[in-house]
Amino acid sequence: MPDEVSFTQLDNEVWSELTSLPRSLAETIARHLVMAHEMLDNDPERAYEHATYARRKAARIGAVREASGLAAYHLGKWQEALSDLRAARRITGRNNFLPVIADSERGLGRPERALEVTRSGGVETLDIAERIELRIVASGARRDLGQPDAALVELHVPELKERRARPWVARLFYAYADVLLELGRMESAREYFARASAVDQEGVTDADERLAALEGLDIVDMDDDVIWTDAEDPEPAPDGGTGAGPGEGPPGPETPSAAKSPER
Repeated sequence: MPDEVSFTQLDNEVWSELTSLPRSLAETIARHLVMAHEMLDNDPERAYEHATYARRKAARIGAVREASGLAAYHLGKWQEALSDLRAARRITGRNNFLPVIADSERGLGRPERALEVTRSGGVETLDIAERIELRIVASGARRDLGQPDAALVELHVPELKERRARPWVARLFYAYADVLLELGRMESAREYFARASAVDQEGVTDADERLAALEGLDIVDMDDDVIWTDAEDPEPAPDGGTGAGPGEGPPGPETPSAAKSPER
C-alpha cells in the first residue's frame, strides 16, 4: 500500500464506525477502505483485495461489509455481494444498498427475486438517484423475463421530464432509450439516446456511441478531440446496453444496476 495513503482520507462518517476497534487496527482498516474506494472503477481486482482484507479483520463493521459487497459486485461475484450487502443493511439499517442487492439477484438469474427487492420495504427512504437506479434494475428484470413492454412501464416516471445534467438523469434516459430500441421504436430511441448524451457530463453512459451507431456514424477519438465520421459498414446497435453487472442501463455505478455499478 502506498505510504501516502492515510486513514484521514476516509469519510468521517465511515471513520466513526471504526472507532470501536483498537486505534492501530482502525487506522489500518481505514487505509484499506480508502484504497478500495479509489480503485473500484479502474482496478476492481485490487479494490476487492483491499476490501476483503478489511472484511477479514472487521466483518462486524457495516462500512466494511458495504465496501466488500460493492467490490464483489464489480467483479460479478453476485452471491458474495448479496451476502455482504445484506449484512451491511442489517448492521447499519440503511436501505441505499437495495439497487445493488436487486441487481445481484439478476446476476444470479433470479429476476423474480430482483423485482421483489425493488418493491420491498425501505424503498421510500431512498434518494432520487437511488430510486431511479432501482427502477432501472426493475426494468432490466422485466427484460430478463421477456417482458419488454413491462420494462418500459417500469421507467415511466415523472423524472423523464428532467432537464438537469445529472448522472442519474443520463442513466434513466439511456435505459429508456435502450428498451425503446428493443421494442423497435427507432425514432423515440434516437431521441432519448440524444437526451442522455446531452445531460451526460460525467461520461456515465456510452450514449454518444449508441446514437452514432443509429445515425450510421463512427466516433473517432483523436486524443481529447472526438470526431464523428460516416461509417462505411455501420454495425447495428447492440440490443442490451447494460450497466455494471446485469443491470439494464448505461455502462457506468451505483450502478446497483447498477454495475460500473449504480452509484450509491
